[in-house]
Amino acid sequence: MFSPFEPFRWALAHGRHLELGPRGILMAIVNVTPDSFSDGGQFDSADAAVAQAILCLEQGAEIIDIGGESTRPGAAPVTAMEEQDRILPVIEALAGSTDAIISVDTYRAETARLAVAAGAHIVNDVHGLQREPDIARVAAQTGAGLCIMHTGRDREKMPDVVADQYLFLGRSLEIAREAGVAREAMVLDPGFGFAKDTDENLELMARFGELYGFELPILAGTSRKRFVGAVTGREAAERDAGTAATTALLRVAGAAVFRVHDVAINRDALAIADAMLAAGRTVKARETRAGQPARQD
Repeated sequence: MFSPFEPFRWALAHGRHLELGPRGILMAIVNVTPDSFSDGGQFDSADAAVAQAILCLEQGAEIIDIGGESTRPGAAPVTAMEEQDRILPVIEALAGSTDAIISVDTYRAETARLAVAAGAHIVNDVHGLQREPDIARVAAQTGAGLCIMHTGRDREKMPDVVADQYLFLGRSLEIAREAGVAREAMVLDPGFGFAKDTDENLELMARFGELYGFELPILAGTSRKRFVGAVTGREAAERDAGTAATTALLRVAGAAVFRVHDVAINRDALAIADAMLAAGRTVKARETRAGQPARQD
């Protein structure tokens, strides 16, 4: 049976890997865009994006996720060339000057191919491989790690939030397997906020453990999402404390990777959650040595 806290060696491009499970991993968001929902325009030059990425690494991020097209509702689409012109110089600069694990946030197969060639290690597709299925083949051929996200956009969802995860991501996994992507290269993302209302997002958090039927690690992307604002009454730029609360809760629920804007506050949230989980493991080990039945989670 899959355990989200047991080590999972996530295979990445260029011979790299990350161990997921025993502790939470932070993926920092760096949007090289003028119109992303909370930080649009802040890092829309290569120099500004690289500087922000380096700051995030210093604060504790292990993955830098570079995106060149906003995914907020109603955002203006960009061409593949525009996307590539925005992100490839940033990826090349980071790959040449740091040891960071670099992720490219794209649904385009050609952008993914060029990004991995420039030094990216992970392909992060918010359309779950279902917009351009060839992106799965790119991941398989390059050995890139693949983050496959659920979305409810542009389709009719099932009424049950978890059933819809299995419907959509089940198809995504079929695409990945048919393309030859190895299980150890894949991580799933339930897509908080993507055509999900506040109640659906909260229910997804409450039922998070049901997602481990996929037997893969889960990435959580709740950062500054609208449902966090609905609960806290905060505008997007003021939602980092609420985000950190979701990070701690979802880490205890087993999430492995956390995609965030503010690295420092989420690092602290993870530190507390991981310390509590470690204390629980110590208690169980002590009870087992003493011949007592271990407490159940």
